Amino acid sequence: MSPKPLTLIQCWDDGVSTDTRLVDIFRRHGAKATFNLNAGLHEKPRRLDWIYQGTEVWKLGLDEMREVYSGFAIANHSLTHPHLDDMPSDAARLEIAEGRDRLEQFFGKTVAGFAYPFGTYNEAVMSAVRETGHVYARTVQNVRHPFPPVDAMAFHPCCHFLAPDFWERYEQARDSAGNGGVFYFWGHSYELVTESMWIAFEASVARMSHDPLACWQDIVTLFTTSAQPAHT
Repeated sequence: MSPKPLTLIQCWDDGVSTDTRLVDIFRRHGAKATFNLNAGLHEKPRRLDWIYQGTEVWKLGLDEMREVYSGFAIANHSLTHPHLDDMPSDAARLEIAEGRDRLEQFFGKTVAGFAYPFGTYNEAVMSAVRETGHVYARTVQNVRHPFPPVDAMAFHPCCHFLAPDFWERYEQARDSAGNGGVFYFWGHSYELVTESMWIAFEASVARMSHDPLACWQDIVTLFTTSAQPAHT
């Protein structure tokens, strides 16, 4: 039996205009990705949302989002990006359910993934995410072996894409490649604030894409097709 390759999965939050450059990089290098979106925060045209490290962050407009994300997976990031664990349970559930429903209507496909806004959640929120039809929910807690998670509603990534030990964690996951290891990272494209950061990030994507022991996969596909034993 041939050894299993290292599975590469990534997700990106918030639906911002710099995602247009991000998807171009992914398309050039054959990289799959999931984009976590807030259906209630987008208007017909682009709009200025906030300033990050002196750089304007713009939300993508509804007019362009289908084209920008064509070929990529879409996941729910709640309707309006609140701290769900600070809300009454009924209100949090509505945020989760409405966010998913509106994304499915807009993109015309099933939305099965979730990412907790601000990375915050509790047992009630986890239950609401599960009960509204999501297959997994991403946190921001780093782990060495992310898959299979103890609870799919607390799917911890390996690291943020700007983590100083990114490549150390990558090599740790790669060491498990023969047994079906997973390397899972996340971020926001607006965090790439300089041209040198963009160039370095594309080089990283190219390096992973050309690794003969690795392959890209959608997150939902990982859950629906894998039957891997837990790491010890």
